[in-house]
Amino acid sequence: MKRYVFAISGASGPIIGIRVLRELVKAAEVYLIVSTQSFSIISEETGINWTAGSDAVVEKKVRAFYATKRIHYCNEHNMAAPVSSGSFKTDGMFIVPCSMKTLSGVAIGYTENLIQRAADVTLKEGRPLIICPREMPFSAIHLENMLKLAHLGVKIAPPVPGFYHKPDSIDDIIDFIAGKVLDSMGIGHNIYQRWK
Repeated sequence: MKRYVFAISGASGPIIGIRVLRELVKAAEVYLIVSTQSFSIISEETGINWTAGSDAVVEKKVRAFYATKRIHYCNEHNMAAPVSSGSFKTDGMFIVPCSMKTLSGVAIGYTENLIQRAADVTLKEGRPLIICPREMPFSAIHLENMLKLAHLGVKIAPPVPGFYHKPDSIDDIIDFIAGKVLDSMGIGHNIYQRWK
């Protein structure tokens, strides 16, 4: 079974990450990192409450939400977590959504938390990294950081919806974006209608 690192950083749009993760755990083991800021954004934007007094309780809540034991929660401040080491084998990493703070840290190799450290490990080990930057409009600084990462082989997958599949709901739009993120990592799914 494949193994991925999956991070949700403190930006609007965690529902996209939550949707990608729902598909990902069907076929893989996942090490999940949620930034401290993201917990309140997840609660505010989706009504999902994963906050808890301990990491074990957070993991229990997330596993119950997805009805799987394939998710292992890692606190963003736990720099001794398995995903902080290149010797811990994974098949790649997602950051969905990715704040500009996280993106800039990854771009310059500044690893102040586990999300940035795991991304740094992913890059140094030559593993695939998908970043879904959540900001608009992009400044020249944002674009330069994304270009730098793209030159390093990072796939930049901003949450840009398509409309050729004639979405009927916000869920249809989220499914499209989540599907495109999964496509970027080569993970099979059928959550949106492809162009024919």
